[in-house]
Amino acid sequence: MTDTQSIQEPASLLQKKRLWLQIVIALVLGITVGLLLSPQGAALVSKQAAMDIAQWVALPGQVFLALIQMVVIPLVLSSIILGIAGNKDTGFLKKVGIRILPYFVTTTFVAVILGLAVAYLIEPGNYVDSALFNAIADQPVQVVATQAAQTSIPDKVAAIIPANPTQSTLDKDMFAIVIYASFIGMALTTLAERRKALLVDFMDGIQSVSLQIVNWAMLLAPLAVFGLLCDITIRIGVDALIGVSAYVATVLLGLASLLLIYTLVASMVGKLHPLNFLRAIRSAQLLAFSTSSSAAVMPLSMRTAQEQLGVKKPIVQFIIPLGATINMDGTALYQVVAAIFLTQVFGVDLSMNQVVLLILTTVGASIGSPSTPGVGIVILASVLASFGIPATGIALILGVDRILDMCRTVINVSGDLTACVVMNHWLKDELALTEHTQISEHEVATS
Repeated sequence: MTDTQSIQEPASLLQKKRLWLQIVIALVLGITVGLLLSPQGAALVSKQAAMDIAQWVALPGQVFLALIQMVVIPLVLSSIILGIAGNKDTGFLKKVGIRILPYFVTTTFVAVILGLAVAYLIEPGNYVDSALFNAIADQPVQVVATQAAQTSIPDKVAAIIPANPTQSTLDKDMFAIVIYASFIGMALTTLAERRKALLVDFMDGIQSVSLQIVNWAMLLAPLAVFGLLCDITIRIGVDALIGVSAYVATVLLGLASLLLIYTLVASMVGKLHPLNFLRAIRSAQLLAFSTSSSAAVMPLSMRTAQEQLGVKKPIVQFIIPLGATINMDGTALYQVVAAIFLTQVFGVDLSMNQVVLLILTTVGASIGSPSTPGVGIVILASVLASFGIPATGIALILGVDRILDMCRTVINVSGDLTACVVMNHWLKDELALTEHTQISEHEVATS
């Protein structure tokens, strides 16, 4: 069985089972049951009983995430190495790299500027209740604040190269792993074909095994969605949303606008009907919403790009793992909206130079951020520290961060899939030439 077949068969199986519909049903049931049990909701049980139930219903979700996280590093490593070394046309890889990196940086800048626009237009900080503002100091924010360690720019540049790949793997530093895999892939392209073939086959086996484990994990997806959504709804209820509703609405408006931009880009560049594009990526979006992790959705994103969007395999293998690591447009938009919101709450006026610096800082902080739940709030702490905004302000938005984390992950994943569509269209001639060359070489070898 070929690698393409190993991806296609589980994908078609999931399609037959209408995974997206199962996830929607699980999502609705999870929120409904959570509101019924939450102490801030219907409170059908005592607070202690509700917390105990939350732990147990979240168990399938925790098992699902653990299974995905168990294989995400070997999957990223093998996918990027195969994406680079598995393609004999090094010129094609250069064309992909030259196009995709500026594309990711550009879309991140667009996301940040869009976030600034909606934040200054709505001014959500002016709607904060004074009682909620006075309660900020009582909230636990020490853990978040202490993680916002400052690092000099030269140190950050030097740290791009993973000096200790083993430590990067233990720390789950996905950006370092992507760099490490990229170097291995580029080095393999310089080896003799006999030596290269052995390592490429080995990586192909690792990818196949990783995808098989992902297939097993996907059987838990509906239960995982129900458990994770029920758990978070029991814990936060609706009170946290009401207090900072203007802020939540501002972030959601910005994210929705960014999704609209993605849809228009896929429509104009990739020649896809907007509704067809949204319909094709809905399963990945729903899983992203439920897990709050781009890394957890990466295997499904790869299938979606190939099976539903018709993106060629070399593009998918290179862009999806890379995008899940450095293309965090939803996170960037959220960070700048949160920063402007807190400046409005605390009455901090930013000059034009500071706004420009905020844009650059946010773009830099979002690129390479770990694709795991809750990391956005840690990155935000480092951004706030650069502008003299009290770290205690994070307590004001901490209660709704999980909900917004789920929403911005949807946008992050949508951005990766949009990038696949764009690159697939821009490089269609090169892809056709590469496939023709490989077929010719195969015919010569078998004749």
